[in-house]
Amino acid sequence: MAAQIVTFGCRLNAFESEVMRRHAAAAGLDDAVIVNTCAVTSEAERQARQAIRKARRDHPTARIVVTGCAAQIDPARYAAMPEIDRVLGNAEKLKAESWTGTGRIAVGDIMAVRETATHLVDGFAHRARAFLEVQQGCDHRCTFCVIPLGRGPSRSVPAGAVVDQARALVAKGYRELVLTGVDLTAYGADLPGAPSLGSLARRLLALVPALERLRLSSLDPAEIDDALWRVIADEPRLMPHIHLSLQAGDDLILKRMKRRHTRDQALAVARRARDLRPGIALGADLIAGFPTEDESMFARSLDFIAEAGLDYLHVFPFSARANTPAARMPQLPKALVRERAARLRAAGAAALERALRARVGTEAQVLIEQPGFGRSEHYAPVTVACDTVPGTIVRTHLTGTTAERLIGVAA
Repeated sequence: MAAQIVTFGCRLNAFESEVMRRHAAAAGLDDAVIVNTCAVTSEAERQARQAIRKARRDHPTARIVVTGCAAQIDPARYAAMPEIDRVLGNAEKLKAESWTGTGRIAVGDIMAVRETATHLVDGFAHRARAFLEVQQGCDHRCTFCVIPLGRGPSRSVPAGAVVDQARALVAKGYRELVLTGVDLTAYGADLPGAPSLGSLARRLLALVPALERLRLSSLDPAEIDDALWRVIADEPRLMPHIHLSLQAGDDLILKRMKRRHTRDQALAVARRARDLRPGIALGADLIAGFPTEDESMFARSLDFIAEAGLDYLHVFPFSARANTPAARMPQLPKALVRERAARLRAAGAAALERALRARVGTEAQVLIEQPGFGRSEHYAPVTVACDTVPGTIVRTHLTGTTAERLIGVAA
């Protein structure tokens, strides 16, 4: 029996869970449960603690190892849970020797880490696409965000190592790779010559011709480089789907968040993306109920969805994180935060439904993720009437839609 891994949070955590799976197997940790935590919101931490307690109930004799951002930021809190045998930091969890070590806590100073090692993975359990870590950490200090405390400073994986890992994953049969990082658009600033994310994408596509689909995780609208815009415009293997780390649509709230873009600049990014790649799908992260947000400020974020033509939303109710400036700002009532999050989600659901309806009658190349379901180039969810195995790309006629999915027939 292999170690069980419970993963919370971002795609980077998903990638790192596969690194840990290899290390745990090599260390002979068969009867183990690994919980890879997230610290973005208090709800993410609550769910992690709940999963830890459930793991102990379901596996009374297993070794329970907890890691991830929440464990990195507050290791003592997790070590105090009686269910837990060992707490590993975000740097330690990726080192083979950590999995044969002893002691209840192995968490170092993440802020002192200056390099990102290359971590090879054989594959991704139950996934049709593979994640590829190219960047770690963040040098920015958005007032709501605790993640730099869990991930440390920004650091990049050299392009040659990225290409080698991409070749290995493509050789394993993966048709689509997703470049991931904490602050993906900061890629390369710490490397010799300061290569950009755009230059990395261009090099990867040129040197791995067998890679059919390349996708990017969240992009900071203030950091999209000219080389990346050119790749978006002229490289068909880069999927026509951009997800932006926006957070708000009101300038004063953006300033209080210490974001580095304005509303108009974000709208310009959306327009440029559509001008360069007609039909591109746009997604965004938005935070509801940030401290001091009044109804008019919220309305500007709500209006931004239609004005920018967003297709997909990730909505987060504001969650005060300890040791962040936003936690010391005047807070909104929790009921109001929840209500505004619900309104954003409703607007996002309506936007998605409109975007899906607009694609009915067209054709898509759908990567099958599980029997009868996959995602198109635009990341649209598609129910496909076919018995094709996961990992296959199926040419699909889009014939209809539900509120949340397209319906298609294999061509």
